[in-house]
Amino acid sequence: MKNDSNETKKPLNFIERIIEEDLASGRISQSVTRFPPEPNGYLHIGHAKSICLNFGLAETYGGQCNLRFDDTNPAKEEMEYVESIKKDVQWLGFDWQGDIRFTSDYFDQLYTWALGLIEQGKAYVCDLNQEEMRAYRGTLTEAGKDSPYKERSVEENLALFEKMRAGEFDEGACALRVKIDMAHPNMQMRDPVIYRIKKVAHHQTGDKWCIYPSYDYAHGQSDAIEGITHSICTLEFEEHRALYDWFIANLPVPSTPRQYEFSRLNVNYTITSKRKLKQLVDEGHVDGWDDPRMPTISGMRRRGFTPKSIREFCDMAGVTRTDGIVDVSMLEFAIREDLNTNATRAMCVLEPLKVTLTNYPEDKTEQLVGPKHPNRIELGARSLPFSREIFIDQDDFRESANKKYKRLVIGKRVRLRNAYIIEADEAIKNEQGEIIEVKAHFIENTVGKNPEDGIKAKGVIHWVDAKQHIDCEVRLYDRLFTEASPDVGGKDFLSCLNPDNLRVLTGCKGEMSLAEAGQDDHYQFEREGYFILDAKEKHVSIRVFNRTIGLRDTWKK
Repeated sequence: MKNDSNETKKPLNFIERIIEEDLASGRISQSVTRFPPEPNGYLHIGHAKSICLNFGLAETYGGQCNLRFDDTNPAKEEMEYVESIKKDVQWLGFDWQGDIRFTSDYFDQLYTWALGLIEQGKAYVCDLNQEEMRAYRGTLTEAGKDSPYKERSVEENLALFEKMRAGEFDEGACALRVKIDMAHPNMQMRDPVIYRIKKVAHHQTGDKWCIYPSYDYAHGQSDAIEGITHSICTLEFEEHRALYDWFIANLPVPSTPRQYEFSRLNVNYTITSKRKLKQLVDEGHVDGWDDPRMPTISGMRRRGFTPKSIREFCDMAGVTRTDGIVDVSMLEFAIREDLNTNATRAMCVLEPLKVTLTNYPEDKTEQLVGPKHPNRIELGARSLPFSREIFIDQDDFRESANKKYKRLVIGKRVRLRNAYIIEADEAIKNEQGEIIEVKAHFIENTVGKNPEDGIKAKGVIHWVDAKQHIDCEVRLYDRLFTEASPDVGGKDFLSCLNPDNLRVLTGCKGEMSLAEAGQDDHYQFEREGYFILDAKEKHVSIRVFNRTIGLRDTWKK
């Protein structure tokens, strides 16, 4: 039954319709799905869609979703990736049923079933190397040809397979293949390899094995062992479904899962190839897998994306059987909507310019008040120290300007956010002619009200008190690539790197409330964008804030 708490008028996607039909017909009594990442890298935004789909179906239909690591290639797998994936799933707001599962938990059973295939004459040890195997395989338009080792006897194959397991052959010397049809129109069915020699210690099983099952062989059987009802994959696995079904039909598995494919999440201005993401890390183009410029979930978390925004984005992208490209502006819209509603307001001057209010008492400091959020009174207020010297942003002052400039100008007035109206009198310059200070005066009795002389301020600017503030570093992140499709058309994706994907500003001045910023606290720096305290830099003496997103889309054409 569908969970009533999740009822929505939104039309069902095709997988939801399948599950509802299966429940109604009695084919299943409960839906059981799984999220099966390979622990060979960090999860990215594309994985988020699969997480939301598989775990979301369990939530919607009162079913079960397992977290299983398909760890069949120890040469590329690390426990670091296992731990990061667990953290990402939970951060997105999901949890798995029971213990975490590993395909390696089933290695003994998979080996036993492989022996059964040999005994039935359905599998053989092949001595062709990889290059020869490709040549024998044929093409999309030409049938392959049988391996010269295909007709080995059952006894010989059993003996050779045992030698493979015992480590008596070098890597690549031979492999175990299943006998299907070398003329099959589906290339996946042309006697695929199900075991290969790999003399690498495994992060779960240690040195117990030196042969490892192929992904295609292990995946469906792991589903069957776990009682998965709906094995949901992305569309590139559609051609693998026939092989998935062949194994289920030819092995004594305890259940019969069915595979369904949906469109993967492709986002423009982004790459999701693990190989290319690893290249960015290894070559130092980014500062690790969790760099805020990376499309990894951990990178997005460090940048300030929220679980709600990512889940909403995945929901907006939808679940279909047609591949397409989703505009990254949809993701940016989702995070802006969330943070606009929930982020605490604060003022931070990124490029400070000192303003001295010559008519304000030198020894006076008063505590003004600003709301933590203009539309959410329940969040309360924040205290804003105010004294004779303040900082404003350099871009908020000009000696002279046209009428379109709504900030501080000599002889003109501007309101300080949640404070007084001030009027600029003089610009102080250094020997190089650079403005280093502004002399101004404040208009008394103008906090929250207009001046009595009737001369109104031209605009509103943010500020920070010079006596009481925090020094901070601000990192302005932008899209990692300048082109919408950085890795198609044969181009080198590195040539599309955005040279302005990060600006680091030191010497920034933040209001005192930012001294209490926690790791998960989001802020709108007024007129600057949305920011979060950097999770990796929280122990340094100067606080570091990452820009999640600007207040508006500056990439619009």
